[in-house]
Amino acid sequence: MDKYSVSGRVFDIQKFSTHDGPGIRTVVFLKGCILRCRWCCNPESQSHRIERMKTGGKIKTVGYDTTVEEVMKKVRQDMPYYRRSGGGVTLSGGEALAQSEFAAALLSAAKDEGINTAVETTACLPFDMISEPLKYIDTVLCDIKHMNSEKHEKFCGLRNELILSNIRKIADSGAHMIIRVPTIPGFNDTEEEISDIARFAASLSGVDEIHLLPYHRLGYDKYVGLGRDYPMGDVQSPSKDKMNLLAAAAEKFGLTVVIGG
Repeated sequence: MDKYSVSGRVFDIQKFSTHDGPGIRTVVFLKGCILRCRWCCNPESQSHRIERMKTGGKIKTVGYDTTVEEVMKKVRQDMPYYRRSGGGVTLSGGEALAQSEFAAALLSAAKDEGINTAVETTACLPFDMISEPLKYIDTVLCDIKHMNSEKHEKFCGLRNELILSNIRKIADSGAHMIIRVPTIPGFNDTEEEISDIARFAASLSGVDEIHLLPYHRLGYDKYVGLGRDYPMGDVQSPSKDKMNLLAAAAEKFGLTVVIGG
């Protein structure tokens, strides 16, 4: 099958993003994720099913099937911005690599057309689903949420051994990887916990940058719109001082630390 005919399930395409890889980017959000992180800000991405969600007082359909060619038509529209800013296309989700064939075809098409590529991933899937798309990725933006597997399972639904193993394999492949840490009060917002993650990140081949992403409540209305309870309750965003303290803990391992994406 021609790569441009490969189909996948998408729920949004967002233009002019500056927080999902270098430069100005078009972000393609794919449906489906195996994790159930309590703070997920895109709960409509979790199920691969096409869903209905109330937003702005109206019911909208979340998710649609499309082809690589249809997505690329939208991606191509902003080529001048990519060239000027060093940007490109980013696949996100959900877990974009869960739709491995579609992700690989879309990334390959982008590379054929000279477009920089990035993927936001949890790395929580068999490595053979990662290895093919990885051939066409310029930047891997990979989450590490916690080093303690039991706590990871409690807050995210699954243990983290596979994730950490895959992250090391991605790093060993020579891919450019940035580690991102959603920084969640009551879960991983101590100096010790951030230091554990930073220590592991610093041990990875070629990894020299870590992003601490402060928890926010922007997904709350989406849970309401889906008729679901918000798992984080009344938890509020960490303070600027707290984030600076955690950043200092990570910097001790020689990493460049960025607060925010």
